[in-house]
Amino acid sequence: MLKKMLTRSVYLCYCICILQPAISRAQTEQTDTLALDIQQVEKLFMDKNLELVARQYGIEADKALIQQAKLWNNPILNTDQNVYSNNKWFEHGTDPVTNNPYGQYYVQLQQLIQTAGKRGKQIKLARTNAEISEWEFKDLMRNLRYELHIDFYTLAQTIAAQDLYNKELEQINKLMTGMTAEYNLGNISKKDLLRVQALQIGLQQDATENGKKLDDTQAELKSMLQLSGNVVIKPLLGNLTLPQLPGMNMNDMMDMAKANNSTYHLEQLQVKYKQQSLAYQKALAVPDVTLGPNFDKNSNYTPNYVGLGISLPLPVFDRNQGNIKAARWQLKAEEATMQLAEVELSNNVVSAYNKLKNTLQLNANIPSGFYEDYGTLFNKVVQSYRDRQISMVEFIDYFDTYKDAMQKQTQQLLNVQLAKDELNTQIGTDIVQ
Repeated sequence: MLKKMLTRSVYLCYCICILQPAISRAQTEQTDTLALDIQQVEKLFMDKNLELVARQYGIEADKALIQQAKLWNNPILNTDQNVYSNNKWFEHGTDPVTNNPYGQYYVQLQQLIQTAGKRGKQIKLARTNAEISEWEFKDLMRNLRYELHIDFYTLAQTIAAQDLYNKELEQINKLMTGMTAEYNLGNISKKDLLRVQALQIGLQQDATENGKKLDDTQAELKSMLQLSGNVVIKPLLGNLTLPQLPGMNMNDMMDMAKANNSTYHLEQLQVKYKQQSLAYQKALAVPDVTLGPNFDKNSNYTPNYVGLGISLPLPVFDRNQGNIKAARWQLKAEEATMQLAEVELSNNVVSAYNKLKNTLQLNANIPSGFYEDYGTLFNKVVQSYRDRQISMVEFIDYFDTYKDAMQKQTQQLLNVQLAKDELNTQIGTDIVQ
């Protein structure tokens, strides 16, 4: 029974190996491969990302509110006239007997005059709000660019891992075919065949899981670039060189981060906005004045009355006390948040710098040509096992060690790029190339 199951499994693996190239060719014919480097990815992202377009429209809308805040209040026209009298509609004119005017109408033009610099304070609030929108756009850009880089380099690392699995599967499938023939001839034991088959199945499972991660990363990157489902992105790393630590001390990096980090700058603007809001609430406690020149025909002590009306609310009960108090507490809360943002920025910059330094040190400790030599040795080990020069235990041990070493190599390259991007993101500008 066990022999039948073994034969069936071997046959299934053999079919997969035979059909896999045909399946790959069919998939290739149905998809378009788009080879892009990181600069091309960023340009495509800027050209097609609808979220950025929508946010830019929002910035323009906030800038328009500055213009609105500069406008004066419209004057108000009030009028009143007699509609019906002496069995007549809209009777106006002069009595032909007494020559006295009859009919009445009243006209008044009112204009609100804002006091305590309210209009100027509203303009400042509108300008700060527009500035906040611009820095929110920069913050969105910073975060999306960081996510874009993560997806790009993660995709490159996942593809490299898939290539590694395919290479190992190619070797193990050849070995499995030969061992099956040897087993059928009675030259090797079932135990050795099963151990190699278990290694093969485990490798296939790892390749499948890595393929799922590859598909997810492809989908996420294509969504950010607004690409259709028929396109497959191939990251081009080119001659990827190791970055260098920035040639400046930590204080200089912190000053640069405070000037360029969008999240920190937004907190500064929020404090500024709350300060302006408090000043505006205090100004609202001062009453505004309404001036109203008016003309009254036949409804006053003189037939043609010209007057000037002045009105203002008396701040007896409502002096805007509640809003002023609330604005003060909101300012205190924002100032506390600002202090927290400064501490977080300092910690994030130090953490990102240490990550980059540690990953570069780890990479420097790896001997030059180590992974190339290790890969060359892998092929020799497989051949040595075929020639019975090494034992099954030694072969499996080296096989697992080789896979682990190659995975760590691709992960190390990914870690270096992510550490570089994280430090640039925290500083707010590309100080590490």
